[in-house]
Amino acid sequence: MTMTKSNILAANPSEQWFEDTFLWKIKVWLQFTGWLLYLANAVMVLVMLLVAGVGSIIGLWPAFLVGLPLGLAAILALKLVFDIVTVRFSLRPAEAFPKALDHLDAFDLMRARVSCRSFQSRDLTQDHLTELMEVVRINSAPEHQLGQRPIRFEYIAAPLTVWLTVGGHEFLVAIAPREYDRLSVIDVGRSLQKIVLHATRMGLATCWIGPGADQKSVIQHLGDRFDPTMDHVICVCALGYRSRFRPLALVGIQQSQRKRRPLSDLFFADPTFNDPLKTDEKPFDDFGRCYEVCQWSPSSYNAQPTRCAAVTELRDGSDELVRFDFFSATASRYYAAVALGIWCANWETGCEALGQRGHFEVLSASTRAVVNAPALPRYDVSWMIDGA
Repeated sequence: MTMTKSNILAANPSEQWFEDTFLWKIKVWLQFTGWLLYLANAVMVLVMLLVAGVGSIIGLWPAFLVGLPLGLAAILALKLVFDIVTVRFSLRPAEAFPKALDHLDAFDLMRARVSCRSFQSRDLTQDHLTELMEVVRINSAPEHQLGQRPIRFEYIAAPLTVWLTVGGHEFLVAIAPREYDRLSVIDVGRSLQKIVLHATRMGLATCWIGPGADQKSVIQHLGDRFDPTMDHVICVCALGYRSRFRPLALVGIQQSQRKRRPLSDLFFADPTFNDPLKTDEKPFDDFGRCYEVCQWSPSSYNAQPTRCAAVTELRDGSDELVRFDFFSATASRYYAAVALGIWCANWETGCEALGQRGHFEVLSASTRAVVNAPALPRYDVSWMIDGA
């Protein structure tokens, strides 16, 4: 979630010409000033007016039908004005204060959590902020990490330059060591997801932001809390209270993201990923909804780059489940590693709710009895079943 413009151009030099064009600069300006979200609605209004005008001139539309595209254009125009007034300029009535979700079990809580694209203008209460920062402190502690290198989360109360969310003015910035360490990136995903889940239970809204965050804006607001020689911003997470006021474009975007791959594309019974795992059969069904909450975990661009293979061993004449191996299906150094960390958090949370004891461990290829492992999917970490 941390591809910068220079990284992208280095990997795709043929695209550099477009990055330097006036149109691209206008697009970036519209995107990070927030106006791009309203442009789609404006274009739809113009298209409807064009359809009505051209159809009337060439006789395509009977006179009584010309009003249809004109009426639709009027509705879209009213919605556009309403969105600009209520969202862009925050001229809207006070909204209800959210309620905590203490009544939900761990699985329903993980399913209830969705990315918030529009936030209220009110700040977090002091009680909410204090509780949240304590959770941040706990989950960023070295003893709770898989890797050996420290990660941290910095709180920023400022309207960072971000894309695809509006109204956000409080953020957690995830920082890992400047020198690339994959386990540290996985730790960011795992730790921040646990923070996000706790925030969800408190009634707070959250939104993971990776490529949609302007790195310069983030670093500028961090000030002396960021050392460019030592630190690397992985992603940010917007925090706050959900608003029911959203630009029309965001409604469509959120609907398109409510899709997931089937479990048969994500969980497998063999390390070659050819045999889908029968999650509803013994002994795999002991993990119940753990599969489901991983399936619905967030990932950059909703790409779902994580895969899992269940591993059994022949003991006393029968196959015994001993562990689950987690893999990244793409070569991405950041997006995939963070997404895998989020899976780990959801899996671990689900196992704890079910009383399934286990722990994460990074195994060598020899321990996994793997020879000539393919580059992809890439093995990252295993969930070892305690007592197996």
